[in-house]
Amino acid sequence: MFAWLRSPRRRKHSTVRYEDGRTKAGYFALQDPYGSALDEFDDAFDLQPDAPRRKRRFWHRKPKLTSGIEQPRFGEHWREPETRWYQPSHYRGRRKRWWLVRLIAALLAIFIAIVAWLAITAPLGKSLEPIAPPQITLLASDGTPIARSGASVDAPVVASELPDHVIGAFLAIEDRRFYSHWGVDPRGIARAAWTGVGGGSTITQQLAKFTFLTPEQTLSRKAREALIAFWLETWLTKDEILSRYLSNAYFGDNQYGLRAASLHYFYRQPENLKPEQAAMLAGLLKAPSRLAPTRNYDLAEERMRLVIGAMAEEGYLTDARARNLPSPGLDVRNRNRLPTGTYFADWALPIARKGAEASYAKQTITTTLDAKLQGVASQAVASAPLGSAQVALVAMRPSGEVVAMIGGKDYANSPFNRATQAKRQPGSTFKLFVYLAALEAGMRPTDQVDNTPIEAGSYRPKNAGENYTDNLTLEQAFASSSNVSAVRLFNQLGSERVIETARNLGVTSPLPEGDPSLALGTSTMSLLELTSAYAAVAANAYPVEPHAFPQEEEGWIDWLFDGQSHLSGRVQNDMERLLRAAINDGTGKAAMLAGPNFGKTGTTQDYRDAVFVGYAGDLVVGVWVGNDDNSSLNGVTGGGLPARIWRNFM
Repeated sequence: MFAWLRSPRRRKHSTVRYEDGRTKAGYFALQDPYGSALDEFDDAFDLQPDAPRRKRRFWHRKPKLTSGIEQPRFGEHWREPETRWYQPSHYRGRRKRWWLVRLIAALLAIFIAIVAWLAITAPLGKSLEPIAPPQITLLASDGTPIARSGASVDAPVVASELPDHVIGAFLAIEDRRFYSHWGVDPRGIARAAWTGVGGGSTITQQLAKFTFLTPEQTLSRKAREALIAFWLETWLTKDEILSRYLSNAYFGDNQYGLRAASLHYFYRQPENLKPEQAAMLAGLLKAPSRLAPTRNYDLAEERMRLVIGAMAEEGYLTDARARNLPSPGLDVRNRNRLPTGTYFADWALPIARKGAEASYAKQTITTTLDAKLQGVASQAVASAPLGSAQVALVAMRPSGEVVAMIGGKDYANSPFNRATQAKRQPGSTFKLFVYLAALEAGMRPTDQVDNTPIEAGSYRPKNAGENYTDNLTLEQAFASSSNVSAVRLFNQLGSERVIETARNLGVTSPLPEGDPSLALGTSTMSLLELTSAYAAVAANAYPVEPHAFPQEEEGWIDWLFDGQSHLSGRVQNDMERLLRAAINDGTGKAAMLAGPNFGKTGTTQDYRDAVFVGYAGDLVVGVWVGNDDNSSLNGVTGGGLPARIWRNFM
């Protein structure tokens, strides 16, 4: 037999041959550091050393293993080394067990890492918040309801206060072992896969799923769902989980929660539901939109019979009563019906939702809308001879409070809001920024500007009707809406200064630099954006941010550091002189009122857009008329139909 021994006095290995009379090699000498691999209960070994550990270098051999063995020879003398013997198979078994321990430890570490990642990415804090978005009712400034939007959510239910047949209907079809599992039920998953009755997800998992509000079906989502389910089971009692589930589940027809659904479909409180009514509501959870009885009563009834059968199997109903339960009749009533959307509401609601509190309570929020002015705006638009053209109107206070909004002729036929969503060319109403930049540069309304045709350069605009003179004052050029004069001023001032003026007044839409056609309003922006810029001139404070909800009055510190700037008294007076001349002596005569009013007309190329924006008193109003397909209005100008609508409204 061959063995390798390490000399205690040398680093190199010395080869020693032993003979023990055996026919198979199977024993090797083992140095003391490897002695830990031996089993002290192994009858082939004696693990008790003769000397302290620091002095001994080899284990003592068993007498029955040493018979007939020649002793090793080191150098020129013989030495009796303290040797120890073991079988290779014994050591290999120990090594396999050591790797098994390592593998288990690695898998445990991976599992802990996955759980930690899921805990970080899963919205555990959100799990205890209300799930459905709150129903918001918007009120006009005088308290008149104008629109209601959001899920129909009523007061939450308490599971312990519901009849047994109501609880049983949901447990029988959704989660029969609800009171036995810890959030995830493997038996329920197997039963659902085998029978096709009920769902694989427990009620706790479904409640966890509500928090994600995404339709994705991925392994990571299912893992987070299970983690949240365990978390809910830890922090909530079973009745609390069931109460939250029933208070937030979707039942179709925009009804969230058992109370809202029972009132909507049967006009009764959930505590008073009959067994057949409870069974129908429980059956809706599988596919609420498709099974809603107001749309597909036959499908809802078929599903109800399946629920009743499950209730009988679980003992919530006797077989005789289950067979005799009738189909429930619907009792759908219109309760406080309000429009779910208007042009103003569609613009205001996203802002309202950001500030809405997370709760089950219905919320009412007062807006800046003036119900009377909104009615006047609707009448002014309805009486206008628009034909097939569309219209938009925005009315606001100089501070930016929007008091009326029309986004089209008919919201029911076209909810697209042309006052806030449409980006159209403002035409000559953009000249406000050109002339305001000129006044800020030191020019006065009486200064002269060339009004002759432009013959040089690649861009050669023409005046309307090709009316030209040698010179015009700034006041005359603005009132007559001279195109050549505006372009010359634009080139003289530079596009950077004009664009800076527009930005100061709150214009955020893209404005191309170095393009002289910008002076004539070839860039696009919304009517709301344009009207806000005119409001800045009226208020002599810029920028003006349009808002749908009342803002708190600013203290003197906020007033000092609010970031608003002001025109100089001279510049504002001169600008209002130009705006007044445009109505009294220029293209906006159709908008003239008995008192002082200010405004500007705008007409784009080929009569695609007609605009009038002006203000009088504490109202700033913008009106746009055009076609959605950007086709011609056949001669309609900003000083025509839009100016008359503006006057009728004012």
